[in-house]
Amino acid sequence: MATPTVQHQRRRYHRAVAIRVVLAEDNVLLRQGLVRLFEQTDHLRIIAAVGTLAELIEAIDTDAPDVVLTDIRMPPTHTDEGIKAATYCREHHPSVGVVVLSQYATPAYAHALFEQGSDGRAYLLKDRVADVDEVVYAIDAVARGGSVVDPKIVDELVAARSRRPRSPLEHLTSREREILSELATGKSNVAIANSVFLSERAIEKHSNSIFSKLGLSEEPDVNRRVKAVLLYLAEERTDR
Repeated sequence: MATPTVQHQRRRYHRAVAIRVVLAEDNVLLRQGLVRLFEQTDHLRIIAAVGTLAELIEAIDTDAPDVVLTDIRMPPTHTDEGIKAATYCREHHPSVGVVVLSQYATPAYAHALFEQGSDGRAYLLKDRVADVDEVVYAIDAVARGGSVVDPKIVDELVAARSRRPRSPLEHLTSREREILSELATGKSNVAIANSVFLSERAIEKHSNSIFSKLGLSEEPDVNRRVKAVLLYLAEERTDR
């Protein structure tokens, strides 16, 4: 499912029943301001407004809302309480959508929010609050099981990926990657040859090319096989 960004939000949905929202924000003035702001639309109904993670969990357990709108940093630790709330909802109230508001365009937070699935989740920067339509759209989207990502977060995610060190495996051909993936299973050259329908000599040739491209030509055979496999597994883990 494609994840819409905030700028796509200009269409508005009409619901017979207002979306029930629990608001979590530790800044009292901002929390009160948001409540007054949302009271001006019949699209939303604030059923609780709290200032800590413990109060938020209690509010959710007492009367599960359609959507939680939460700051990312709140007491007790002021670190990632909004992410913890989203995880709690995923585990205990899977039908509850979560919109996380943050001052930080930090890819790590976005990854943490979406790692258990993007459905019913949104990550917005707090400066979006100035445009109530954008926040209402995000709340409506997650209430319907959709997801929204702030465009600035998308930019940061792309930039972070471009800053990743270049992988030594990028120089391998598709066939060499296939051979390396077979090596990673612990197969012998004979077993690999049977698996990919090549001769054992061809496997040896591809293996030597792999070792050369990975800078392992001078290593003993056993060591370079192990090191090549470790490089492959490290990249597989990073890409997940």
